[in-house]
Amino acid sequence: MPAEAATWPSNATGVNPYPAPPPGERRQKGGAVQIDGKGAVIVGGASGMARASAELLRERGALIAILDLPTSAGEEVATGLGGSFHPVDVTDEEAVETALEDAVQALGALHIGVNTAGGGIGRRTLGRDGPHPLADFRSVIELNLIATFNLNRLQAHHMSKNEPDDGERGVIINTASIAAFEGQIGQVAYSASKAGIAGMTLTMARDLGSFGIRVVTIAPSLFSTGITSGLTSEFAEVLTRDAAFPKRMGRPEEYGRLAVAIVENPMLNGSTIRLDAGQRFAPK
Repeated sequence: MPAEAATWPSNATGVNPYPAPPPGERRQKGGAVQIDGKGAVIVGGASGMARASAELLRERGALIAILDLPTSAGEEVATGLGGSFHPVDVTDEEAVETALEDAVQALGALHIGVNTAGGGIGRRTLGRDGPHPLADFRSVIELNLIATFNLNRLQAHHMSKNEPDDGERGVIINTASIAAFEGQIGQVAYSASKAGIAGMTLTMARDLGSFGIRVVTIAPSLFSTGITSGLTSEFAEVLTRDAAFPKRMGRPEEYGRLAVAIVENPMLNGSTIRLDAGQRFAPK
C-alpha cells in the first residue's frame, strides 16, 4: 500500500472504503456538508474574523460575496478571493436588502451566511455624569442585535429558495461575545445586544428548521482584530490572564476554522458556541 494511503482504513482489497467525494457532488445522508460551489455572504468580511472565514471558505471552493462599509478594504479583499464586494451600512434596512440581493445575484444562490459586523461603547448604567444616555444604548442594540436579525431574516428568505441537499438549504452563523454571559462594568449596552443574539439562536433555528436552514452563534472572547490591534502585548496579557489556556487573544483564523466546522457539520444547530480558551470575564 502506498505510504500516503496508510492512514486510511482499508478493506480486504486494500482500497480506501471512504474516498472523498468529487468536488461539487452532493453529500450522502449523514455525510459532511460540501462547501465546494456553495455561495457564501460574509458580513464584515473586509477584516478580522470574517475575513479569515471568507478565506478559509474560499480555500474549500465556496463562492464569496463580502458586505462591509464603503470605507473598508472590502473591494480589495473580495477581488483577492475572486468574489464580489457590496458596500453597505448594516443599520440601513433598505440598503442591506439591496446589497444582499445584489450579492446573491452575483453568487447565483446563498447557502452560507457569516455575520460579524458590530461594535460597542463603554458606559455604566449610572455614571458620575448621570444615567446612561438612552440614545447610546439604542444605537448599540440597533447595530448589533437588530442589524443581525435583519440580515438573518433576509438571508433565510434567499436560502429557502435553494434545492435541499440531504434536507439542508443553508446555514447562518452569527457572532455574539462571551460578554453576553458575563459582561464587564460599562458593557451594559454591548452585553444586552450580544445576549440578544445568543438568545434568539435556538428560537430562530426552530423557526427555520422546516426550511432546512440551520442557525449557530459563535461567542468569542478577545480576538486580535482591527479593534484590538493597538493594544500593547503587556495590556493584552492583563486582559487574557483569566483564560485557562492559551492565555492570549484569539486569532482570526481560529474563528474561521470554527465557522467552517459549523458549515460542514449538519448536527450543529440552535447553539451558541463559546470560543474563549476557558476565559470568564472579571467584573472589570
